[in-house]
This record gives sequence, C-alpha cells and structure tokens, in this order.
Amino acid sequence: MRVDLLHYNSGMKLKFTKMQGAGNDFVVIDGISQTIDFAPEQWRALADRHFGVGADQLLLVERSMQPGVDFRYRIFNADGGEVEHCGNGARCFVKFVRDTGLTDKRSVRVEVQQGVITLTMRDDGQVSVDMGAPILTASDVPFDANGLAGRREGDDMLWPLDVAGKTTWISVVSMGNPHAVQVVEDVDTAPVETDGPQIERHARFPRRVNAGFLQVVDKHRARLRVYERGAGETLACGTGACAAAVAGIRRGLLAAPVAIETRGGTLTIDWDGASGPVIMTGPATTVFEGTIEI
Repeated sequence: MRVDLLHYNSGMKLKFTKMQGAGNDFVVIDGISQTIDFAPEQWRALADRHFGVGADQLLLVERSMQPGVDFRYRIFNADGGEVEHCGNGARCFVKFVRDTGLTDKRSVRVEVQQGVITLTMRDDGQVSVDMGAPILTASDVPFDANGLAGRREGDDMLWPLDVAGKTTWISVVSMGNPHAVQVVEDVDTAPVETDGPQIERHARFPRRVNAGFLQVVDKHRARLRVYERGAGETLACGTGACAAAVAGIRRGLLAAPVAIETRGGTLTIDWDGASGPVIMTGPATTVFEGTIEI
C-alpha cells in the first residue's frame, strides 16, 4: 500500500539531502537536529520515485552512544526495511556530516548494525571506507549449506544454488550484509532481472541476500551488476563491489587493488586476501537539498 507523504497527517516538515555515489542514490536525513521515528511505510513513501523524493536507500544520521565513535548510521531500503550496511551510502555519509557542519574531521568513526567503520575524506574528493574484514563462514553470512556439496576453487568454497531449475555456483560473503556472488561471462547479458529476485529470496538465505553478477576483465579489473535486497538492481552497490572483489581474489581470478566497474561508476577495492579489512574508495556527490512535508 502506497502512503502519500504530502497527505500523511503529521504536519512535520522534513529536511533532507539527495546524494549519490557511483549512481547509487540516497535520501540523507539529519536525525540529530530533527527527531525521526518513521514507520516502514513512511520510508517507502520517501523512496518512491513518483510520489516521494526517490532513492535506492535512505540514510539516517544519529548520535552514537559509544565512546570514541562519532555517529550512528542507519540504513533503510526502498521497501522500508532496515538493513545492516551500505558502502556507497557510507561515502555519502562522511561528505554529508562534513558539508552540514556536524563535524570538521576528515576521518570519522561510525556505528552501524554490525560494528564500527571508519570513513575518510581524501584530498581529491574521493572517500575511502574501511569496511572491516569480510565474513566468510557460510553459517555466519548467513547461508544454509546443510546437505550441499561445495567445491573448492582457490581459497574459496563455491556452493550450488538451485535457481530457475538450474544450478548456479556462488560464493557467499558478508560485508556486514549478505552477498551471493556468481561469475558470469558478460554482465550485459547476465540474467540479473530474472535470477536476481529468485536469489534474493532463496530459502537458503534466511535474511535474504544481495545477488552479485561478476565479470572478470583482467586481474585488476572487473564489471559488476547487483540485484540488491529490498531495492532491486541498482547502478552501484558498495558492499556488493567489496564482496565481489573478495570472492574474485579468493578464487584466484582477481588481485588487489581491483577496479570494479558498475553501471554508475568505478569503485576501487583493496584487500590483503587474508584477515585484513576491505578498503573501498569512490565518489560521493550531493545532488540537491530540500524540504518535504509529511
């Protein structure tokens, strides 16, 4: 059911900033200077591209109660559900808090659902995000591998997934949120629109999953499309780029640093291939600021 924000009878004027990172677009809201307590249908209405502002995800900036942590960062998908992490959003986050005067730090520590991440604004305007170490144990992603016979490729374990009556071999990785990465010959012809929704809601992923379609161009370059959980296919997915790079490096197909080319732009991913953090670098752009009555 659609909720029309212009006729939602709360009488609140909401200030927001529209931002994008490599084409992945966001509504960013300051939850420090204004009180935000929305129901899922209100988040959905804000994200609606015809009746709201329009966005892949909505980002809420709050104060953190943790010592030594600058902010709390909450992410809501276009379907109104709250999720664990968003890499492109994280880059927009640090630009937002600096541009709005919430901080003058170039590097900030930010609390997300799964821990604390560090975001750094570089001199060239790009933003680097310490995304933390990837989670590679299937049950922790979470992925239900019971009864499946995986196969080893390099350092990675591939799992067979029944999708549309055929077997698709995937790597499972969590970057604070779950990802299923498959290697395809050509992302332009990959079945993203048909297989993506089936993978996203596959029964073996109890929290649903982001479905990544990875094309390896050479050791340091790859192309990627992602069907995101709760948002559909987006022009870019930061955590998806990290997960794809991790899977490719573990399989021996890629080597860091990796330029991941999405439909919205290029993200650079660096990872030591072991237990170190994944570092993602890419753009963050403010599109416009506005006020909407809800």
